[in-house]
Amino acid sequence: MQGCHTIVMRIHPIVIVGGGVIGLLTARALAYAGHEVRLFERGALGRESSFAGGGILSPLHPWRYPDAVTVLALRSQKSYPALCQRLADTTSTDPEWIVSGLLRLGADESVVAHEWATRFGVELEIRDAHDLLPGVGVAGPSVWMPSVAQVRSPRFVQALTEELRSLKVKIHEQASVEGFVWRRAALTGVVANGEEVATDRVVVCGGAWTSDLMARYGLPLPVKPMRGQMIAFQTPPGLLAPMVLQKAHYLIPRRDGVVLAGSTIEDVGFDKAITDEARTVLTEAAYSLLPALRTYPVTHQWSGLRPSSPTGVPFIGEHPEIRGLWVNTGHFRNGIVLGPGSADLAADLVLGRDPCLDPSPYGLDRQVEDGTRPLVLGSGV
Repeated sequence: MQGCHTIVMRIHPIVIVGGGVIGLLTARALAYAGHEVRLFERGALGRESSFAGGGILSPLHPWRYPDAVTVLALRSQKSYPALCQRLADTTSTDPEWIVSGLLRLGADESVVAHEWATRFGVELEIRDAHDLLPGVGVAGPSVWMPSVAQVRSPRFVQALTEELRSLKVKIHEQASVEGFVWRRAALTGVVANGEEVATDRVVVCGGAWTSDLMARYGLPLPVKPMRGQMIAFQTPPGLLAPMVLQKAHYLIPRRDGVVLAGSTIEDVGFDKAITDEARTVLTEAAYSLLPALRTYPVTHQWSGLRPSSPTGVPFIGEHPEIRGLWVNTGHFRNGIVLGPGSADLAADLVLGRDPCLDPSPYGLDRQVEDGTRPLVLGSGV
């Protein structure tokens, strides 16, 4: 007679907290794996950092980051063509995935950039900036990455939202998750807008708001908001072809002639106000990169709060003392470029699958900041 086996039946949906691009992509990965998913967003879907971002599908100056960022970026970059094609084919919104190339003006970091590109198999050349963009404001040898693509962030978020609804993901907007319920160190539910929702698996993808929520449960993640302001010019289509970067400032051309100019990095807490000072700085930086922009009007200015982590490496892992409570946050300026890879890894961990990437560089107990101080976890509740 064969022995008896206990079969654990999961009857509750997986809950995603946060409706930015990280939350949407994580919900998508879990829904495609055949699981019921509910998503709770404190405001409107994708209206925070995801909506505000430029959509460059590469970290800026990627060789400056820890290798863990490049590993996530490469996985995400490979998935974007098929992902965006599917979204364009199955929803009413084209995310406008375009291979624009990224021209990083100046060759001052060309040696380290070339070494990084060689290690990771990234296409990178040293070219004269005027050969690629005759009207550019800075001449001379520059770093050219011809394979870097972009998406139009608001359209990408809208397409993801449409797809999730078609996948029967239950989405709750204006629904604040106020806390978690657990028993014997295992999650049993979340409290949203004062009501308890039963679940045994939650992924917190709350961006800059994650830290305050998780600190109440013994997990003081070093993630804080960093305001970024951007402006947009309306120009004729084709005025600018490649994306252009110098130091902290960049230009991103869209198909319809809109040129985005970004961005600031401001440690001002949760203040999302736009400022005249930032508009002036961004406008002058844009003129320096492409003098022809002086002819065209600035039509928009906006801001977003990026979830800054000490090194830009996101936190993807499970709470050390509450089973079933996971986080996927801290992507800083790279939420969109790292999103698909982060979502794949988070889904693998939550579902107990073999992870697509080594999860240890993203763990919640890893070394942070200068590489010598470990993240100190709380004692739990």
